[in-house]
Amino acid sequence: MDKKLRSAALLAFALTSGTSFQTQAGEKGIVTECAVVMDAATQKILSRKGVCDKRFTPASTFKVPLAVIGYDKNILRSEHDPVWQWKPEMEAPERDRIAVDPARWLEQSVVWYSREIAKQLGQKQFSEAVAALDYGNKDVSGRAGKQDGLTGSWIGSSLEISPDEQIQFLNKLVHETLPVSKQAQQKTKAAMTVFTSEKGWKVTGKTGAARLRDANGKFAGEQRLGWFVGWAEKDGRQLVFANMQVFDKALKTSPGLLIRGQFLKNFDQ
Repeated sequence: MDKKLRSAALLAFALTSGTSFQTQAGEKGIVTECAVVMDAATQKILSRKGVCDKRFTPASTFKVPLAVIGYDKNILRSEHDPVWQWKPEMEAPERDRIAVDPARWLEQSVVWYSREIAKQLGQKQFSEAVAALDYGNKDVSGRAGKQDGLTGSWIGSSLEISPDEQIQFLNKLVHETLPVSKQAQQKTKAAMTVFTSEKGWKVTGKTGAARLRDANGKFAGEQRLGWFVGWAEKDGRQLVFANMQVFDKALKTSPGLLIRGQFLKNFDQ
């Protein structure tokens, strides 16, 4: 193994070896998890631990493909255009009752902004666009009888994706080979949040979190799912990653934020 590839492999091992944290301030452990890292240039899997081929709700990680679709259909135009204002009829927590642009939408995971994009697409075009991206099971029909495909099919509902499928999708986005315009892919990447590690890695990623449901659409106990997916760049290297964990109870912090924090903490080790 050459020095460059060995360095990437060692980094991938560091990233995936420290993602589990069984207890934190009295919180219980993890039901299932996956941490997978791929070299974007060679598409070689550098490290893969846990259950990585099982599909789960993408939750707010779906904002990445939704941004690609939104830019491709000219609903979104730049990092800061369009700016949409929250309206009283839009269901939203207090913090999201503000004016939102694409960059803020992605950074703060504003659900009502996602819903507005989907509604502008309409169910037929929305379904066709997700299928064209070959994203997970491609099912944005929503829960049976709820007619909520446009308002939440990606949150504990019909749409599901595995960590393995997440990195395949993200790798195509990194290389701008998705079946949409290159401009749409470039604008999506420009609008995403970037973190910088102490040793100079630039990490572009998206969190996601949701309460899981069973096959009947009912909440599966208190199980919470968290995601952190994206890619990291330094010295010409690009690593694509997906981290997923399912916790057995509600947490004091969003599981997506917990996973992101642990990932970034371990990044330079």
